[in-house]
Amino acid sequence: MVASRLRKRTLPKTSPLARKRNRPSLPHHHGAIRNRPPTKASHNSVPITYTSGEQVEVYRFSIPVTVGVPLLALFVQAFVPLRFPRFAVYLDLPLLVTIFFAMARRNPISGLLTGAFIGLAEDMLGHNPIGIYGIAKTVVGYGASSLGVKLDVENAGARLLVTVGFYFVHAAVYFTVARGMVNMTQTWSWSHGLLAALANAVLGVMLYFLLDKFKQRT
Repeated sequence: MVASRLRKRTLPKTSPLARKRNRPSLPHHHGAIRNRPPTKASHNSVPITYTSGEQVEVYRFSIPVTVGVPLLALFVQAFVPLRFPRFAVYLDLPLLVTIFFAMARRNPISGLLTGAFIGLAEDMLGHNPIGIYGIAKTVVGYGASSLGVKLDVENAGARLLVTVGFYFVHAAVYFTVARGMVNMTQTWSWSHGLLAALANAVLGVMLYFLLDKFKQRT
């Protein structure tokens, strides 16, 4: 009896901490399992990022619209001021047509060529040296097309701001070429510039929605 009691007393007792230490270590599969969902999520996040926004539409126009609308704008800009001189002081229809076609096509090369042709035609119909409006509207056409690729310019607010911005771009290029390259005497008035920019922007928004009817999806 004494011997059995001594054996019971001398048996080593294993604590819970020792049992945990003596357990065989399992491979850390749980870490890999935790890492799988983020990997899958990051893989799926790429298409979500690119498809969550509105898709940018690219449009084309029929040949009669492509030729007729710029010609009509040039005709109005050249002959209406003969009876209403202040029309040309504030409004620039060829500029609005350039901005519209450039933003709709969303092709910088196409926008550049559109602005160049409209600007050169405006130079030939006016009394300025050839190339002033051509250079200014080439810059506007290229810039409007490049902006149309990156931004949604189909709503009225965006169109208003874009038209105001490109009116000042057009004016800056025009004054730079006229004074720096042709030595023309030009004066700039901020009050007139702001009024003209707003007038063109308001008219441009209405004109753009009217010309939207002639768009054709590519």
